[in-house]
Amino acid sequence: MTTRSPLTDTFAAHAATLVERGVGRRGLLRATAALGAGAGLLSACTSSPAPADQPTSAAAPEILQPGTGEITGDHYLPSEPGDVLWGYVPTVHTTPVLQVASGETVTIDTVSHEGILEDQGRDPLAYFGEHGVEASAVLEDAVAVAAEYDRTPRDFALDGPHVVTGPIFVESAEPGDVLRIETLEATPRVPYGVVSSRHGKGSLAATADGAAPAGITIDQVMPPVATDARQDTDPTAWGNVSTFTSIEDGAGVMSFGAGAGEVRFPLRPFMGMMGVAHSTATDPTDPSAHSVPPTLGGGNIDIRLLGEGSTFYLPVQAEGALFYVGDPHHAMGDGEVALTAMEGSLRGTFRLTVCKAGAGDAPSLAHRYPFAETADAWIPIGLSDPDGSVDGQVGDLDVAMRTAVVNALDFLEQDRGMDRPTAYAYLSAAADFTISQVVDRTVGVHGVIPKAHFS
Repeated sequence: MTTRSPLTDTFAAHAATLVERGVGRRGLLRATAALGAGAGLLSACTSSPAPADQPTSAAAPEILQPGTGEITGDHYLPSEPGDVLWGYVPTVHTTPVLQVASGETVTIDTVSHEGILEDQGRDPLAYFGEHGVEASAVLEDAVAVAAEYDRTPRDFALDGPHVVTGPIFVESAEPGDVLRIETLEATPRVPYGVVSSRHGKGSLAATADGAAPAGITIDQVMPPVATDARQDTDPTAWGNVSTFTSIEDGAGVMSFGAGAGEVRFPLRPFMGMMGVAHSTATDPTDPSAHSVPPTLGGGNIDIRLLGEGSTFYLPVQAEGALFYVGDPHHAMGDGEVALTAMEGSLRGTFRLTVCKAGAGDAPSLAHRYPFAETADAWIPIGLSDPDGSVDGQVGDLDVAMRTAVVNALDFLEQDRGMDRPTAYAYLSAAADFTISQVVDRTVGVHGVIPKAHFS
């Protein structure tokens, strides 16, 4: 917690005056953020950094309302209704909401979609209130997005669920470059989250015609088909399942058995969605800009290793890269089988750096395909169909696995100097390949190559 200074007191009085004059939410947030670490109308504590692939031991967070608490980035970007897309990601034609220089940092207050969606009533005050959350602990920007968003029409049955913040124009970025995204902070903004399972989605979903998918019976479909009421015009009656999850002593806590038992699991905060503009569509709601499937521009990549201390590399396809984030997670298991992770709003701080071809500051592979690393490992990625929601989606894990292996071989050959047969043998003997997620239409597999193996 920071110590108040005369400057802080003066600023608070000035902010109050601005509110009285009707400056509105944007002016207040911009003014509050200007104080950086010494600012905030409400104070908040921050968690200690943890390795990207390890659980955090932070206590339950304080409430980080927009613009409050410690803001460490060179720039600050809130999630205001006019500056987010709901259900879609920016295209190469989207107007940036912020411009930064290469190498600068930006702190972004992201908003989780869970608790504001139509099947939950599109009223986070009421939804979270039913779970014992006081109104003061519900994020003001989540309330604003739910009530005021109008940049694109909302169709809950067709649109993606994600609140996407951005894009950010990164100076000097051009097609053919790589944007290096270092996650410096991923701090829960609230001490709770939600895990949802929805009809027709997830690893055990019924097929479009209502049948059981291959490998299971109709009785094994989740949620059970008998509870599927999607024919109702009211999404709150569809029978979808959302599991409220609290944060206690640095752990996610779910109750079960009518409250007789509980299960606790470690938090691993990370952004499920980090991307650069990929779609060339002029219609912001074109299927190629849908927020659910990951693409060559990243997006809803859902790799749980991409928390604090991680680096994500994306091939730039538009001037300025047009970086965006969304789908903040408090925790996720590999596979993300039910549909969502433990979704919860995060404050993320990122360093955005442009890497030019031939400079040697990005893996060669990253100029054509997403790639990641942590302090301990390189992470080659494979997607089953990375072109966006065009002409349907191929959700074949075999394709994603083969692509991940090929990308791993390319990295080891081009950047580590291994001959391809030896690299192939090494991957089989010592590397791990893990299912990233199976719920985003385009499914993903990622490899984990320990850096300690290479001297």
